[in-house]
Amino acid sequence: MAKTENLLNRLEELRKETGVARTIFAVCPNSLSVIRASFRAAKRNNAPIYFAATLNQIDGDGGYTGMTQSMFTKMLQFEADRVNYTGCSIVAIDHGGPWLKDKQRVEKWSTEDAMNGVKKSFEDAALAGYDLIHVDPTVDINVAKGDVIDIHVVVRRTVELIKHVEDFRAANNLPEISYEVGTEEVHGGLADETTFDTFLTELKSGLAEVGLAHVWPCFIVGKVGTDLDTAIFDPEVARNLTAKVRPHGSWIKGHYTDGVSNPEEYPLSGMGAANVGPEFTISEYEALKELDALERRFEAEGKVAVLSNMAATLERLVYESGRWIKWLHEDEAGKDFPELTAERREWLVGTGCRYIWQHPEAVAARTQLYGNLQRLGVDAEEVVLGRIERDMDKYFVAFNLVGVNDLL
Repeated sequence: MAKTENLLNRLEELRKETGVARTIFAVCPNSLSVIRASFRAAKRNNAPIYFAATLNQIDGDGGYTGMTQSMFTKMLQFEADRVNYTGCSIVAIDHGGPWLKDKQRVEKWSTEDAMNGVKKSFEDAALAGYDLIHVDPTVDINVAKGDVIDIHVVVRRTVELIKHVEDFRAANNLPEISYEVGTEEVHGGLADETTFDTFLTELKSGLAEVGLAHVWPCFIVGKVGTDLDTAIFDPEVARNLTAKVRPHGSWIKGHYTDGVSNPEEYPLSGMGAANVGPEFTISEYEALKELDALERRFEAEGKVAVLSNMAATLERLVYESGRWIKWLHEDEAGKDFPELTAERREWLVGTGCRYIWQHPEAVAARTQLYGNLQRLGVDAEEVVLGRIERDMDKYFVAFNLVGVNDLL
């Protein structure tokens, strides 16, 4: 049995034995600091950790982290060894589908090229030792804006991508891989009950038709109240969706869990796992802003010769990247960055830093900042990691994961 199913089944056994339900905490590894903090927090909480990496972050072209799939799995092992973390860890692709990689959408790749690009990414992930792939063909740039992709097309492409991975895995004698399917996005996702039911029925028959009746996703993404602009999880919807998928052997996976106001409701509602990503980019950004302010106080006292200009550099690089445009609201379309409110600019910089952490100027500014403060007795990296870990700890606690590694 694949690693992810083993973990889920063991957590279900523990629920029956102890009455305590648990939800797997999945981190979006959008920076080295987040990866490092994840293992430190998992080590301290004695809990499993799950990494859900998008193809924008990690792919054959290096993504915005600069890592390919094989580099990523090696990096994870190095960081686990750094803190002697020997617990359970899961490595996964998040939102793997045509046009979900920004490059494909911006360059308007054809359907064939986009699907082939995703297949190559899945092959690289399988060879690198990934445990799970989120198959998500719910976006199509050829569908008119405001329209929703045909759910039958979504099923057909989901089956095609899963079959490709299974054929590749068998040809290369690779271990079993788990699957996650669907998306919570309103456009093209499984946003209503009828579409959700249709997807499940047709996916089961579609997999059977290609000789993969034995292959079934362990996670199905459900729209459980959270999205980019909301932070309230709906436990009733989650329970209803869970009741639908558990007879099939699947669990509901939540996305956009960042900053959710009621995370303790996730395990109580039967949620199998939940993804958190941009929240930790903001954690890292806010820690760096705090250190930037401290550096400026030292400079005013004559204790720093050359300022890093960390905060200003990050804001400029995010603006110059143009990737903030992707996150504009409809009423902000066409506006330039300086025309937005201060609050919106701050949010866009905080969440957009993940795209430019590896930019040479950002790396240089961080090196300067850390060096200036280290000379004055401040361990800047510890401040950054501590802030990220603090924000991760609440999920380990709310999801009832503390100490679980001893029970696995």
